[in-house]
Amino acid sequence: MALTGEGHEDRVGDAAGHPVPPLPAGRQDAQRRGAGPLLLTAAEILSPDKAADPLHARQLELFDQLGTHTAVVAPVRARRQVLGALTIGRSADRAPLTYDDLAMVEDLTHRIALGVDNARLHRETQHIAERLQRSLLPALSQSGPLQLAARYEPAASTAEVGGDWYDSFLLPSGSTTMIMGDVTGHDLRAAITMSQLRNMLRGIGCDRQEPPGRILQRLDLAHDALYPQATATCLYALLDENDGGGWTISYSSAGHPPPLLVTHEGDTRYLAGGRGLLLGVDPSLPRHHATENLPDRSTVLMYTDGLIERRGEDLHHGMTRLRQHAAALAREDLGTFCDELLAGMATAHTDDIALLAARTPT
Repeated sequence: MALTGEGHEDRVGDAAGHPVPPLPAGRQDAQRRGAGPLLLTAAEILSPDKAADPLHARQLELFDQLGTHTAVVAPVRARRQVLGALTIGRSADRAPLTYDDLAMVEDLTHRIALGVDNARLHRETQHIAERLQRSLLPALSQSGPLQLAARYEPAASTAEVGGDWYDSFLLPSGSTTMIMGDVTGHDLRAAITMSQLRNMLRGIGCDRQEPPGRILQRLDLAHDALYPQATATCLYALLDENDGGGWTISYSSAGHPPPLLVTHEGDTRYLAGGRGLLLGVDPSLPRHHATENLPDRSTVLMYTDGLIERRGEDLHHGMTRLRQHAAALAREDLGTFCDELLAGMATAHTDDIALLAARTPT
């Protein structure tokens, strides 16, 4: 039994790995267009030297090698498209295939076609979803003294868009924002909500230029009015250069995993201040922020929970693993830092992952 593909589809070959070509002429043409299963009797299975063309010759050689006495060739069809053809052969020492077998073969090819078509649709949907997700994420500015890098990795086992996002932009005051968020859900609604929350936060941040806790509270009020049934996490931070040339980070968290500070020497710690509830839980509650000094050449890492969460594992193990990987990469350039973190942490991940990293100058 062999399955052949039409056009640019993948082909499944014989035992030697050769592609099995479709039958070339006569009533076989109708079969290739999807007319139905075709029964080939012993009289129609010619010797290879009587082939009409090289492709036909290869099929006849295969029949000859397998001692095929009768065969059925059936189109594999899905959604009015012929994806390929299934060939079933039977040798002379067994009962010949007859017209009574055509219904069974047609049912088999129908099942095969459903599986092949579903796999193709899943692959196409996954690629479209990933392109949509990436198109919603911004390009980072590289014009200031801070180095910035970001990465996005879609879930390995889903074809759905998600609500993970990052952002960074320069405020009129001169502060550099670092933002990481995650809208609950893995569907188009989550992606749309994510995009609109990001844009609202940009507008609020640029217009108000207030401490991070106040900015998140304003975002929560807008979120509650527009998306009363949705929840999201968000981490909003401002990086500023002080008069002495050093850098500080002021940040507030709405239920998001804490940022990780990695020094040039490889020391690591989580910045656990400014914590508050998720967006969409209780917008009337006040939100707070925390401020930390950043050492020279240190790295601030924001991430979504897909980086540290594993099914059946305590979250503490994932956070410890992140600290260990980040410490070992402390002196790598920022792009390598992000790439290697993903390579080391994102094995078998079941959720989208977004990373945003900033590095202070010397």
